[in-house]
Amino acid sequence: MQLIFATNNQHKVEEVQAAIGDIITVISLQQAGIEVDIPEPHDTLEANASEKSGTIFRMTGKNCFSEDTGLEVRALNGEPGVKSARYAGEDRAFSNNTAKLLDKLKGHQDRSARFRTVISLVLNGQEHLFEGICEGRILIAPTGDGGFGYDPVFAPDGESRSFGEMTLGEKGIYSHRRKAADKLIKFLCQELK
Repeated sequence: MQLIFATNNQHKVEEVQAAIGDIITVISLQQAGIEVDIPEPHDTLEANASEKSGTIFRMTGKNCFSEDTGLEVRALNGEPGVKSARYAGEDRAFSNNTAKLLDKLKGHQDRSARFRTVISLVLNGQEHLFEGICEGRILIAPTGDGGFGYDPVFAPDGESRSFGEMTLGEKGIYSHRRKAADKLIKFLCQELK
């Protein structure tokens, strides 16, 4: 089975494909020959994920899924949250987003945070939502150059290393995206029986 993943972010495609294994082939928008940048205008991860999967389903009529992920920092009342990718501006520069986050956290003792992913699957015209959460904390400074986004400043509970210091397999043990993808796979396996 093939599923179109409504993203142009190759890091996310690789992470989800690694979580799913060979049960399903995940193809990006580019691989599907779809050139579109779908806006994320909503104030919840669920609504943004639905916007993306719904758009691709209306364009293609094919089974597809999308995800939206936010980093939610307790001391910042849940920021950057739904605005995680554009926290420091529309250019989506990871380094600027990270710098803004670390600057806003200066002086805060509570550095607890969580990554939250919501996957929206449109299967045969019906939408299904799956959530994955990874609890952790924001480090004082970036460590490691792996992963993407906030990975170098986020350490999951139970780890001293950041996601940026982990291999994809190591990150998968804790990953919010992996947890949501596991729920997606469990659902699909039941549906495909």
